[in-house]
Amino acid sequence: MKPVLLLNVVGLTSSQLSESTPHLRALATRGSAAPMTTVLPAVTMSAQATMLSGGSPADHGVVGNGWMDPVSREIAFWKQSNDLIQGRKLYERAKERDSSFTCAKLFWWFNMGADVDWSVTPRPYYAADGRKNLSVYTSPPEFQDELEGPLGKFPFFDFWGPRAGLASSRWITDSALSTMKSHRPTLTMVYLPHLDYDYQRLGPDAPHSKRALSEVDALVGELVAGADAMGAETVVVSEYGIESVRRPIHINRCLREAGLLRVRTGPFGETLDPFASEAFAVSDHQVAHVYTRDAKTLARATEALDKLPGIEQLLSGDGRAAAGLDHPNAGDLIAVADADAWFTYYYWLDDAQAPDFARTVDIHRKPGYDPAELFVNPAIAFPRLRVASRLARKAIGMRYMMDVIPIEADLVRGSHGRLPQTPERGPVFITGAGFDSCGGEPETGVVQMNSVSERVLALLLRKDPAD
Repeated sequence: MKPVLLLNVVGLTSSQLSESTPHLRALATRGSAAPMTTVLPAVTMSAQATMLSGGSPADHGVVGNGWMDPVSREIAFWKQSNDLIQGRKLYERAKERDSSFTCAKLFWWFNMGADVDWSVTPRPYYAADGRKNLSVYTSPPEFQDELEGPLGKFPFFDFWGPRAGLASSRWITDSALSTMKSHRPTLTMVYLPHLDYDYQRLGPDAPHSKRALSEVDALVGELVAGADAMGAETVVVSEYGIESVRRPIHINRCLREAGLLRVRTGPFGETLDPFASEAFAVSDHQVAHVYTRDAKTLARATEALDKLPGIEQLLSGDGRAAAGLDHPNAGDLIAVADADAWFTYYYWLDDAQAPDFARTVDIHRKPGYDPAELFVNPAIAFPRLRVASRLARKAIGMRYMMDVIPIEADLVRGSHGRLPQTPERGPVFITGAGFDSCGGEPETGVVQMNSVSERVLALLLRKDPAD
């Protein structure tokens, strides 16, 4: 098999291949590049599941970054099990074709339990008293020491939260270069999140965002050079493009005011009650899954949301199926935001009743995605002092709460999730080997996202001259 580097540069679009991305442009010039379709919702987990399996969300069941389990009625985001993808994944199919195939899966999602040879993904340890020790999960376990020995601990605070930035993608790049050199995997899968941060904080056209594009291009250059050194072909993909936004839509507050959403009031604020509620939304950037009790409440929810400004589409029945979301995990009603809007998960009507986790980075307890976690609350007079005091409590083994996140959705300036308005504003597919080596030129000039698995498999099955 011919070795391949499959590089996922989140947020990259074909319109961004310019003078500020010389390494990406050089790879495209050497081979081929084209815009790529995405899926609805155009979010990380759904897009990755489609690229890995070749199916739509209706096929693989990954209907977003999070959803309500139809049996337990639990809402869960950012789950890591490889078995969440229904269908055979790229690395499973490659192994079936050649038993000598090896794979390194570095920070791509669905990492835990994947039938690969080396993997690493963020995964803290949780103490019985509620404390959290930031770490990574690796397979095999000794792979963690192999990486962190020379590279140091993975910079978790730079991967997500107010400090999220270049350091995490720098570490991932170094881990990939080390893995390619030491193990020479047949397929090396690398995820670079860098563009997500300032693009969501400030919008894709802000000066800091343009600098981030140059920074990630430099990392791509290092990875392509590393792939070239081991005789590997490079494929660059992305999951979505990020659009400028200015309007948050408080979809759950609308459903609560309509008498459909109910909460449980307790000592730590209000929490969403999915059992008592007749309808509620699991918000995920510019798409929200609305779960309802029956046809009657579906009609009531549709009526209420039809009056809510900022919503472009409400999909149910045949419309839901046509969008590729006819799966039990999906909401009965799918709300899609206007291009300049996005959905909050906020369900409380008074900030004084917000749950305690609302002001923290807590991606697992929030019943929806919260991009406000990329900010420090501007109302805190001395944020560094607040953070230092919380970390001091942690250092001496005391309970602490890092309550520095704002409940100010207006801060967010970039989002994604809806289908792009033009192909050039959606994801991209670049191959250094050219389209002739991986499935041929796309008929419409746009690569289909569900063809990525087949295209990479075609590259892998090319004979390596060293064989």
